[in-house]
Order: sequence, then C-alpha cells, then structure tokens
Amino acid sequence: MIRMQLTETALDRLRPRLDALALPLDYVVMDEAGVLRLDGREVTPEEARPQCGFLSNDLFFAPFQMAYVDALVASPALEWVQSCGAGLDHPMFVRLAERTDIRLTTNHSQAIGIAEYVMWGVLDHFQTRAAQPILPVQQEAPRWIRRRAREIDGSRWLIVGFGSIGQAVAQRARAFGAHVTGVRRNPAPAPVADAVVTPAGMLAALGDADVVVLCMPQTPATVDLVDARFLAAMKPSAMLVNVGRGSAIDDAALLAALDAGGPAHALLDVFRVEPLPADHPFWSHPRITVTAHTSAVTSGWDTRLDALVVDNIGRYLAGAPLRNEVPISAVGGHAGR
Repeated sequence: MIRMQLTETALDRLRPRLDALALPLDYVVMDEAGVLRLDGREVTPEEARPQCGFLSNDLFFAPFQMAYVDALVASPALEWVQSCGAGLDHPMFVRLAERTDIRLTTNHSQAIGIAEYVMWGVLDHFQTRAAQPILPVQQEAPRWIRRRAREIDGSRWLIVGFGSIGQAVAQRARAFGAHVTGVRRNPAPAPVADAVVTPAGMLAALGDADVVVLCMPQTPATVDLVDARFLAAMKPSAMLVNVGRGSAIDDAALLAALDAGGPAHALLDVFRVEPLPADHPFWSHPRITVTAHTSAVTSGWDTRLDALVVDNIGRYLAGAPLRNEVPISAVGGHAGR
C-alpha cells in the first residue's frame, strides 16, 4: 500500500472517487490541530512515512500549513507532491524544496475561472465605469438615461505572462473581437494570440494596449515590474488588471499614476500584503476595484482539480508520466497561480 498525506478537508472531498477506483492507498491525515493520524491513531512524521502528498486549497489558509509541509519533508519515503496551485513562490514550497530528491506537480485548472474574472472586470469597466452615469446609480433613482458604453471588440490587449492563465484570458478576449499580444520569454507564435513579444518588447507594446493584464508569477524579474516607467508608457484610457502577484506593482507608483490621470482604472485581485490592510488607499480610490484574491475561487475549480489529482495518483501508482510536472529546482521562479 502507498501512503498519501492529505488534510481532512481534502480527503473528505476526494475519498469517494478514490474508493470507487479501489486504489491501493492508505491515508495519512492532518487534522485542524496539526496532528497526523494513520488509521485513526496519532503518529509522528517519521512514523507516518507518506510516499506522496497533496497541497490542497484549504491548506493555503490553514494555521497548520507549515507543520503539514514539515511532516512531508520529514518522511524518508517521500517521492512526490501534488500542488493545487500553479505558482511556487509560497513559503511552503521553499521548505519543500529542501528535499531535492522529490517530484513536484502543479495545477492549472484555475485558469478558466481567472480568465472569466478578467472578462467580468473588463466588461464591468467598459459597460459601466467608463460610461456615465454608472448603471446601478441610475436604477436606484430611478432615472431613464441612455449612455454610450465602450466595446471590447476592436480593443487591443497586452497580456503579460502568457502561460495557462494568460492564454485562457486571450482565448476569451479574442472571442469578443479583441486583438491580443502575449508577453513571454519564448517569442514563438501562439494560436490564441495575434502577436507574441518578449519582455524586452513589452514597454514598446504598452502604448497600443487598451487593456493590460498581469498574469506573471513572482520572480526577481517581476517584482515592481509595474513602476512609474511602465505606467507612463500606458495609454491614459487603458485599464490595468492584476491576477498574478501583488509584488508586480509598485503601489505608490500606481496611486500616483491614477491620480495624474492614467491609466483609467485598475482591477486588483492580488496584493503585496494579504489580506489587504483596512487603511490601504486602494480600498477607497475611485479608480481602483479591489477583490480579495478570489479570481480562482469558482464553482468548477475543485471539480477540475480533483480530476487532475485522481488522474495523477493513478499515473503515479502505475509508474506513468505525471501531468504538470516541474523540477523542484523551479521553486520561486515558476509561472502561474
């Protein structure tokens, strides 16, 4: 039997599917108190000896997250860890990377939900905030006022970070008639983009973009990427959307640019400090929309993630190639969310 480490929440969700497949698995479970149990009895990490583990959605918000990873790292039998996310910049991965002998797989199923969030945000701005007056206000009055909305059709989008999430955004934006330019290190053409440029060509492309979407991971090259120079290169009428990492934006530079007249609006789902402090000026700025890192939290995320996890468990047991495998050395510099 193979031992797999999970949280109680993850096992409750996955177990019906795993039991139906009759996979040869024993479960090492960490409860909310950070206690490991095997067959209902408390065990130490050394006694648990899981060969594989799952970093599930709930773990990223659990107070015992580091204890959970410590238990995985302590297992001399550990071979493989599956993550629910795409990025590898969380402190849990730094700890996990101490085990240079293990395999690591990621998940990109959240790309659909994040892409839909981007489309919602852009449509909200183009249909209401960029039009006067804002629709809900006139309905409350009530006031019968016709207004001219802005169309996505014919707009130009620059998507910085053209991995799974960036390409999912591009697919939907092009379906609305937008022209899409992707920014990534590999300049090869992409089926869902009208053009692809490298980071060296990004600033030159900013001046044509009506919508700029940030989908990058956190790496040394992306921290403070959106600085005063970046913002000055944008159209004053452009919209900035960040679904990548909060560290990509220089907060003070963005506030100064918005107050000076451009870009026209910023939709921010990620921040340097989360939760965003209550006294942060982003909350009250009239040209910023704040959401609480929720772009990936959709009705289909768990379903797609669970299907991937179950499939990868089957592959692991069969000795077959794993989906979304990345080298453990990629921790801290891998793409995505």
